[in-house]
Amino acid sequence: MPGKRPNILWICTDQQRFDTLGCYGNALVHTPNVDALASTGVLFESAYCQSTVCTPSRASFLTGRYPRTTRCRQNGQSIPSDEVLVTRLLAEAGTTCGLSGKLHISVCNPGAAPVRERRINDGYSVFNWSHHPHIASDKGNWPTNEYNLWLMEKGVEYKITPLPQSQYVRIGMPGEFHQTTWCADRAIAFMQYASRFDRPWLFSVNTFDPHHPFDPPEEFLRPYLERLDEIPLPNYVEGELECKPSWQNVDHNGASGGRGMAFTKMSARDHRVCRAAYWAMTDLIDRQVGRMLDALDRTGQLENTIVIFMSDHGEMLGDHGIYLKGPHFYEPAVHVPLIVSWPGRIAGGRRSTALVELTDLAPTLLEAVNLPRHPGMQGRSLLSLLDGKAELNRHRDDVYCEFYNASSKYGEQAFATMVRDDKSKIVVFHGCEIGELYDLERDPAETKNLWADPAAAPLKLRLLKLTCDRMARTVDPLPPREAVW
Repeated sequence: MPGKRPNILWICTDQQRFDTLGCYGNALVHTPNVDALASTGVLFESAYCQSTVCTPSRASFLTGRYPRTTRCRQNGQSIPSDEVLVTRLLAEAGTTCGLSGKLHISVCNPGAAPVRERRINDGYSVFNWSHHPHIASDKGNWPTNEYNLWLMEKGVEYKITPLPQSQYVRIGMPGEFHQTTWCADRAIAFMQYASRFDRPWLFSVNTFDPHHPFDPPEEFLRPYLERLDEIPLPNYVEGELECKPSWQNVDHNGASGGRGMAFTKMSARDHRVCRAAYWAMTDLIDRQVGRMLDALDRTGQLENTIVIFMSDHGEMLGDHGIYLKGPHFYEPAVHVPLIVSWPGRIAGGRRSTALVELTDLAPTLLEAVNLPRHPGMQGRSLLSLLDGKAELNRHRDDVYCEFYNASSKYGEQAFATMVRDDKSKIVVFHGCEIGELYDLERDPAETKNLWADPAAAPLKLRLLKLTCDRMARTVDPLPPREAVW
């Protein structure tokens, strides 16, 4: 129907770095469905998250505001009830919103049973909640985890088993009964039912994978184990952490955010098996993306549906001698996949090198459905770029990311701000003498820290000024000015 408001299928994985997909240059993974999605839309080669951990990142892109602005800058915090999610704005304008998987912008009810994430007015009228599959093994909490109920209906018990080849990887549920599959099933059921009605919808698919622990289905892991020697080792130069902030050395030794994954104690085989497991989880995600896209096509909704594929932040995966996440701003941690497809409106098969932030998504969706921009939003709409009305490879001069005591796993609180432009990156660790400075043209692998290099002083000064400017611009635009003086 001409002029009909588009539907939105918003797929957000958890902790998936940018280089895990064929369309992003990984020749070893098997991701034909996400690759096909990229061929129908715009692939952003330089998309960046605004926090390196879940809750502040998700609160940020759902509101179009920076973590420090939302006041939800830490895991373990709950987003304030007066924050306005883009899903709420869409719902109030007539879009039916649904979700499967995690939302993770609030904590569970402390001391209460059953345990479930607290909600503000988030706009979701369908809320199939499963923060992560492992709650299923806790009989005190399982009734709130809808993935567990799904398993029970199928007569299947949730379990994981050790992998003999490595103490760091386990065999997870078969693909047929995996939480990622359940997330896709809920989305498919919603989309099929929604096709009967002349009403726009949004559905958020928030899988827990490829977040740790590394526990893919055996059938997805096996092909990688059979070609293990082809998998590259992590990007790490011996001694590179000597001139880096202390938190990196802490995680290098498996403490705090490293959760026992001590790089110093892992063999080359361990590293390859971990990467194999991580890629196996992304392959499973790809399989489910294909099922969801098939459902859209089968129900005649594909042309008028905006499909977003993205992740909330990345994963170190052994690069720079670190696993998982923390106050680390290397490309594997902050550079995320972002693909936007809308076959009925935007031309496909395009790649953009423009620097973009995940804060840009909320205002993009509002503009796409002809709704006014919320005055509290700080992101910049990508719609003119997607439409071909603006330069495809130009959007921002720089991108911003923060970690302001965002995880409780560090005894010494970490407060850090990253700013990156197209040629360089700075990370300021507030209250510390040491920071990070990289010339990305000469050192794209980020192994040479120029923070204390006298020859890099002009670059450092320029980026310190830029960091001050970016931090100032994260100040809350609310309440709005109401007078001319």
